Amino acid sequence: MDADTEFVITEAARGDVPVLFAMIRELAEFEHLASALQVTPESLDDALFGAKPAASALVGRLAGEVVGYAVWYRTFSTFVGRPGVFLEDLYVRPEHRNRGFGRKLLEAALHVGGGDNPGRYEWITLRWNENALNFYRGLGARLLNEWVGVRMSGKPLERLLAEGA
Repeated sequence: MDADTEFVITEAARGDVPVLFAMIRELAEFEHLASALQVTPESLDDALFGAKPAASALVGRLAGEVVGYAVWYRTFSTFVGRPGVFLEDLYVRPEHRNRGFGRKLLEAALHVGGGDNPGRYEWITLRWNENALNFYRGLGARLLNEWVGVRMSGKPLERLLAEGA
């Protein structure tokens, strides 16, 4: 049996939080966003396994070792009228890339999160990440150049929350 047949995807468990946290740090460093990282093992545990989970995670293991993960959450499109899935993170450690593990994690997150008839599967990637862009294009994904991502955090978010209270 070759090593690739030993790649197994499961839903993340509380015991996976330390390795998930470590890989999230790896991803942030790769994306040159480590200074923006605010997650802690405790906040990650709460987000995935707390009273009101905000997201779900899958881990991919090769011969028992976690080598990748996918974090996703459910969405809804008023245009489509059905639930969808937003893939927040898809990460495979560099030494395990180009073996199909990313695709398997991406597919698994859709199947687990999307139910029988998902309306959309969406995610974002950095414009400079040509490897990721080529991977997604190869799957048939369409780049949405007409849309602009919008984000509010930090002091502006705090101000908006305070004004609305």
